[in-house]
Amino acid sequence: MKLIIEWSYRSKKGTKTVFRSDEMPAAQALLIAEDLDKTGRLKQIQFSDPYDSFWSLKELKSYVKGIETEPHNITIYFDGGFDWDTKMAGLGCVIYYDQNGKSYRLRKNLAVTDLVSNNEAEYAALHLCLQELEILGAHHLPIKVLGDSKVVINHLNEEWPVIEEDLYNWANKIEAKMSELGFQPEYEHVSRKTNSEADRLAEQALAGVEVVAIVERT
Repeated sequence: MKLIIEWSYRSKKGTKTVFRSDEMPAAQALLIAEDLDKTGRLKQIQFSDPYDSFWSLKELKSYVKGIETEPHNITIYFDGGFDWDTKMAGLGCVIYYDQNGKSYRLRKNLAVTDLVSNNEAEYAALHLCLQELEILGAHHLPIKVLGDSKVVINHLNEEWPVIEEDLYNWANKIEAKMSELGFQPEYEHVSRKTNSEADRLAEQALAGVEVVAIVERT
């Protein structure tokens, strides 16, 4: 989660002013706040998140301590492919996250036979990512969701109406899972090149190559 710091400062001569920071990760905001507090001239400080909620320093300390052992700073890449000849779909899922002071990358793909279009495969790939996050134990966090499907991203951003019944059902399924896990998603459409890792996983699934891996990032 990213926060903005707002604090009142008093100089040695008693002059007072108010400062406001740019957005930054919660852990970084806490470090800066603790450093400011050491000066002894910090009069008041609070933190605001993108959802217009305000946090005290005590609340922020508790939050940062609580997420250290759980997956956080989560970014999802998803992609789905559909082969019209074989009626097979390939799902690609890439998840970047931090946990216990380390950074990880999860990659997984899956071949399925019960879908009927590429757009359905895209939705199913995103749902696969949410299932993997549930297995990891992630919950009640903001997450970034990136994909090269304009249909899925614009549907979930509510920029495009969902007309097809099957896709409407998928959109509801995704939103229900997001709500169940307490996620606050930020959706972003990216280029196919940017999404190449998830795209390759989907292609490998269609080719019968199964990938399941979690690696630590250095």
